[in-house]
Amino acid sequence: MIRKIFKGLLSVLTVISFAVPVFAYPDVSPNHWAAKEIEILTEKGVIVGYPDGTFQPDENVTRAEFASMAIKALGQEHTTVAQPVYFTDIDPSFWAYDAIQKALFFDLISCPPEGQPFRPDDSVSRSESISVAVNALTTEQISSSKAREVLKARYMDTDVVPEWFIVPAGKAAILDMLVTMPSASKLIEADRAATRAEVAAILYEMMEQAKLNPNAKLAEAMRKKTGDGYVVDSAYVQGSIGTIPAGAIVPIKLTKYASSQTSTAGEIYTAVAPQNYVTKDKYILVRQGAALKGQLLDVRKGKWFVRNGVLVLDNSIITTVNDQTIGFNGMSEIKKDRNWFMKIVRATLKGEKLEANPDNTLYLKLLKPIKVDLTNGWILE
Repeated sequence: MIRKIFKGLLSVLTVISFAVPVFAYPDVSPNHWAAKEIEILTEKGVIVGYPDGTFQPDENVTRAEFASMAIKALGQEHTTVAQPVYFTDIDPSFWAYDAIQKALFFDLISCPPEGQPFRPDDSVSRSESISVAVNALTTEQISSSKAREVLKARYMDTDVVPEWFIVPAGKAAILDMLVTMPSASKLIEADRAATRAEVAAILYEMMEQAKLNPNAKLAEAMRKKTGDGYVVDSAYVQGSIGTIPAGAIVPIKLTKYASSQTSTAGEIYTAVAPQNYVTKDKYILVRQGAALKGQLLDVRKGKWFVRNGVLVLDNSIITTVNDQTIGFNGMSEIKKDRNWFMKIVRATLKGEKLEANPDNTLYLKLLKPIKVDLTNGWILE
């Protein structure tokens, strides 16, 4: 009887453990008004907590931190900006320099006159953060009078909203993304510094809306890139992610000569992707020119009547055309195509010599799956 009771209690506890979501931060309760958004953005790596494990939802966010979060929320942290804008108070060594430049490139923030300060350590205001969220989208154009009409119907402090923010605020209200705290649901509070909880909610709304109606530059960046090339038949696509499964075969070309007779085991080799690796639908997985590197794993000379030559490549890394270096594990065993007669000869007499010239195409068999963001070619960990 006691055993049955214990099993029943255990079942109830198991159900409860699965029913109640686990929150990453001790200071964000499950019933916090922004708990869902905080949890989702934390899982996606858009926002992080403090070293002590807390989130501190009522603290403020700097303008530099917000730019970095916004770019991550939109999945554009790997974009390259060719012509950066100069600011008097940040330089390329600043930790958020790239994120700020990307925020400018994608029209999330307005480009100030050359040489103006960015004020990276100032707290981002509610008006600034909501404007960034609206700027990430393609929205219907509205007049300032229409925006003011929409806002006055919902908010008590419309008359003190800065003129520059009237239209963005009106658009945000129309899209139900003008985030307010439950305790101040009738107030826009445009000039108040945004809290970390508010920023999480604003970024979440932006992220969801941008999936449907991104602005023109984001739409191009978020488009899965296509092209011709070597079709990896087993590759598959889920959303914007392409996967090359383990066991897939891809072509490579060595950059220098290798031979079973002159090369040695452990010798480092380099190679390139001779053409794009693409899916059946022509989505580009790896671009032509990506550099590969590994070592000659097994090298044995071909000797008459003793053995045929052995030449095996063990690939370890790839450097993509966007300068990302990451693991790309694969094996390639060099073999010669033989007709039936030569198969008999080599099985009997042995002594075959193997070589790989830079002009020859070799084939690499992947040992681990590779996941690729098809919008930017970034290989995911």
